[in-house]
Amino acid sequence: MGLVLDGANRHDVKLVESTLASLPPAAEAARDAHRAAGEEQGLCLDAGYDSKQVRETLAALGYTAHIRPRGEEVQAKKAGQKARRWVVERTHSWLNRFRHLLIRWAKKPENYLAMLHFACARITWYNCLFG
Repeated sequence: MGLVLDGANRHDVKLVESTLASLPPAAEAARDAHRAAGEEQGLCLDAGYDSKQVRETLAALGYTAHIRPRGEEVQAKKAGQKARRWVVERTHSWLNRFRHLLIRWAKKPENYLAMLHFACARITWYNCLFG
């Protein structure tokens, strides 16, 4: 998981490159293994990332962008397909259960980032055990 801290009023498009740069070495190794095997390494994003700049950045880093245009998810649900966005929303909901993250008490960004990593690790651990 890659994480980057920035202001709440900063658009996600501007953080794509730095977020992908923050991925651990194991994720980069997996991407390179897919590329060596001739397979594409996909990256699913929501419609907020639908821009030429993001697509160029992802292509330069070796990812294939899977960005659903606005309204396509609603049409897919009407056709009987399951929505896939709920996984992200569920994870955000779980992160909101950590009061230290919900209201930022930490003054130093390093401390807040450490707590965010801890919360993500705890959620992952719990899902591996009981998921």
